[in-house]
Amino acid sequence: MERTIPPDELPVNADGSAFHLHITAEQLADKIVMMGDPERVPAVAAYFDSVEFDQQSREFRTITGSYKGKRITALSHGIGCDNLDIVVTELDALANIDMKTRTEKPDFRRLTMVRIGTSGGLQPFCPIGAYVVSQICMGMDGLIYFYDKGERVADSELSDAFIKHTGWNKFLAKPYFVPSDEELIERIGYDMVKGITCAANGFYGPQGRHVRLELSDPDQNRKMESFEYKGLQIANYEMESAALAGLSAMMGHKAMTVCQIIAGRYSGKMNTDYKSRFEELIVKVLDRI
Repeated sequence: MERTIPPDELPVNADGSAFHLHITAEQLADKIVMMGDPERVPAVAAYFDSVEFDQQSREFRTITGSYKGKRITALSHGIGCDNLDIVVTELDALANIDMKTRTEKPDFRRLTMVRIGTSGGLQPFCPIGAYVVSQICMGMDGLIYFYDKGERVADSELSDAFIKHTGWNKFLAKPYFVPSDEELIERIGYDMVKGITCAANGFYGPQGRHVRLELSDPDQNRKMESFEYKGLQIANYEMESAALAGLSAMMGHKAMTVCQIIAGRYSGKMNTDYKSRFEELIVKVLDRI
């Protein structure tokens, strides 16, 4: 029986736009370049040959335009996996739900989502300035377990190995590991560093930063650095890749994350003057998406 989604489960604005993003299905391209900071969206759109739509709603900035004959949407998702739950769900709804009838469209529309961001490197092979592709994304937040298909898209053997290696705190959510889209990895990240990316559910404590509060596990980063599974190591920290990979895999979309390393958690160094190198990454992704 066809399901009609009630308004409290999928809020829709009066103009038919998604509740948080404030964009309609017609304003969304099939190719989406995503980033956390709304200020980075116009930096991406500056490379467009033309712009057809520009919208700001909260931390969600959306610009759709054309780049070398490709229709692309540049979109900011804010910080954290909880924001990605909003963004990916609403993007999928715009693509595959009729907002008037609140029913699923008969023909599936597949989106390609590439997140570009900044992150901290955990390994010596991820120096400051390197571009790291998230071949596998690790989530600390437990988001995918709220969905029925969550366990099916995650690598349970990898999760078990990580929990055993680190002596994972039983009071924390069970970590999940989801691979990015293989075709996208090869097409966009063929000449970049590859590894496991940890999507932390916070910037300070969850990433092993000690400011004033003591950490429950001061050795967390050392354990992460030493973890290896079938030749892969945890390369870097950021905060959104796992939610993007997990939700996209469950929904049938293509997704991956590539980040520029701006903090060397291994070396203890930080680079806040990274914009020129980041713009090079923007162009690479636009050319290859």
